Amino acid sequence: MSTNEYLKQLRSDFSKQSLSEDDIDHNPFTQFNNWLKEATESNVLEPIATTISTVSKYGQPSSRVVYIRDIQENGFVFYTNYGSKKSHDLEMNPKSCMNLFWPELERQIRIEGIIEKVDSSISDEYFNDRPKASQIGAWASQQSQKLASRAHLEDKVNELTNQYANKKVPRPENWGGFILVPHYFEFWQGRKSRLHDRIAFSKDEDVWKIERLNP
Repeated sequence: MSTNEYLKQLRSDFSKQSLSEDDIDHNPFTQFNNWLKEATESNVLEPIATTISTVSKYGQPSSRVVYIRDIQENGFVFYTNYGSKKSHDLEMNPKSCMNLFWPELERQIRIEGIIEKVDSSISDEYFNDRPKASQIGAWASQQSQKLASRAHLEDKVNELTNQYANKKVPRPENWGGFILVPHYFEFWQGRKSRLHDRIAFSKDEDVWKIERLNP
């Protein structure tokens, strides 16, 4: 069987649950937390992993997976190198989108909004709680930059490990958190015959408007 033939036959129907306006919480952050709790209790693999998309100054979209490390009152926090490609994209265009997919529950959440840096004290607190090896890695990696060889990176890690063997590792200035402040949520629940449930939240000033979308 060819790859294309395999792809054409690779189909599955969704039938585990439904989503209605009567069931959903009218606060999208509460609804997100409710679904995240269910995902965690259902042993979903990597429930806090989310695809985040950015757009470069040339209009080229890029997507990659990051971990949501904090859910604040107004948004979702992740951490990265401020010299990375996504960081450069966000400097030029702070509009972004997160997408979480939990196939075990046949659910998807899309979150659109504006991204900004978190306060340095928040980044310090999170960095100080990381394993020391991860702290060293943040210093060793010039994320998204060209690397001569794997050996070069490992030599840098060894050098820094020795340097901070008996010392506290400070947070690099070019490493820290971003927060996505949403103005749009979409909760997607898979249903039979591709007639999925889609409930969207759009923010109008301080009020969340709820609508059902066609599948």
